[in-house]
Amino acid sequence: MTGLLFGTPALAQTNVADTAVVDRADRSVAEPEVAAYLRARVADADGKVALAASDYDAALGASSNDPIVAIRAYREAVRAGDYALADRAAAVLARKGVLPSDAPLLALAATARADDRAAPERALTALDATPLKILSAPLRAWAALEWKGDPAAALAVQPADAVARRFVAETRALIILAQGRSEEGVAALRPLLGNDQASTDTRIAAARLLIARGKRDLARSLLVGDAPPVVALRERPRARLGPGLSFGMSWLLTRVASDLALGKPTGLSYTLVQSALRADPGNDRARLLLAGALSKDGATARALAVLDQVDPRGIYAAQAIDGRVQILAEAGRTQEALRLAQLLASPSDGDLTDVQQLADLYLRLNRPSDAAPLYRRLAERAGADWSDWLQYGAALDRAGDWPAARAALKQAYARAPEQPLVLNYLGYALIEHNERMAEAQAMLERAARAKPGDPAITDSLGWALFRRGQTARALPLIERAAAADPTNAEIGEHLGDVYWRIGRRYEARYAWTAARATAETLVVAARLSAKVANGL
Repeated sequence: MTGLLFGTPALAQTNVADTAVVDRADRSVAEPEVAAYLRARVADADGKVALAASDYDAALGASSNDPIVAIRAYREAVRAGDYALADRAAAVLARKGVLPSDAPLLALAATARADDRAAPERALTALDATPLKILSAPLRAWAALEWKGDPAAALAVQPADAVARRFVAETRALIILAQGRSEEGVAALRPLLGNDQASTDTRIAAARLLIARGKRDLARSLLVGDAPPVVALRERPRARLGPGLSFGMSWLLTRVASDLALGKPTGLSYTLVQSALRADPGNDRARLLLAGALSKDGATARALAVLDQVDPRGIYAAQAIDGRVQILAEAGRTQEALRLAQLLASPSDGDLTDVQQLADLYLRLNRPSDAAPLYRRLAERAGADWSDWLQYGAALDRAGDWPAARAALKQAYARAPEQPLVLNYLGYALIEHNERMAEAQAMLERAARAKPGDPAITDSLGWALFRRGQTARALPLIERAAAADPTNAEIGEHLGDVYWRIGRRYEARYAWTAARATAETLVVAARLSAKVANGL
């Protein structure tokens, strides 16, 4: 679904109004608001979301008709969750005819629980005139349910857009559940569910609707898998918000925001999650997405503050704690992250998700010897699969214990002999340790056939050929891998080594120099520096 969403013009064009306004130039901002405006820009760049919003508020107050100030105030207010400032800024932009296309979502969220139907209808009508109109039919259906109308009528037209069709189908199934037609709703929903995050979110929404109607067994039948919130709701079934526009809107916008979460946060990303929270302030799934977006934008303090608001007794509490570890680590606060991760994983019967997170953090800190025992704990548990043995073997290999690593990697291979990741790691490791070279090359050839566009596998096969004296075959493979993944230091080093061996010394030094710039450790950087200086 992520690819579909990014490729959908409706979602790709939502910041056109922002660009049009800002392109009319920041230099149009005049006194007396200029000082506050400039302070806000600096705070924004530094990830100080609340401070930036406060200064934009002051700038907008001093120049209430300036669209340049208003658009930046609007975006920062949305990031900060300052709905009052966002509404004021949106009013300025509306008067100037440059209202962002996602603004009706925030307006609709403000009125989702109101008795007055006129305000939500105005927001929906405004949404119909934007590229985000693909959300209109599901939102109108939830509004119809809220107002005792006919939700089916709003969903009667089959959209031409594949993404819109998906939203309509999911909404139809959930509304059937909300109307109390439980068996029919579950039957409509099951064909739409998979193993992705969107399906997990939809399972939870459906289960809550069923739990609210006392259908706990049917709810449990949807709550499959070991995702922490699914397990938590399965073990402690409880409903939260009654079905209606607030519930449906908050679910839908969170579901869309989740699909967009893998990319760089945009104005739309923030509007989706903040509108979801405005419609339903108890939506902790949206809160997790908001914290993740803020973290990616460098607003670490604000991201951690958002996680503090997650219900400690709710189904997302464990994910909020794990998210805190991840945010601290990504912000370079590794010792804080490590202390928290160690605390979470310390009980011998602790949550295996916490064990996994601590092991991953040790690897991130280049401490494979500390990671290996934790990965072993995961690999030796009941139900472990090839991936558990692969990460255990990889940690042992990085720690320098090749005999133990080889044994663990063989376990991974025995469980998944055609899995490209297993074939690639084991084949490459055998080549590096000068063992069973022909067999290793054959493994890498099988991996390359299974994933021909994977640069890591392409490089591994090229390196195996080079190590076995087949340089003419090796070079184009490694060149292709380097072109596909130019920031991979290992591939760049391999390319330099091959160039040097065939006498292309200038290109070799260029490849090594480029690889050194992205080296992950000082040891690798020092090795590359030596090659640049002295060759092979």
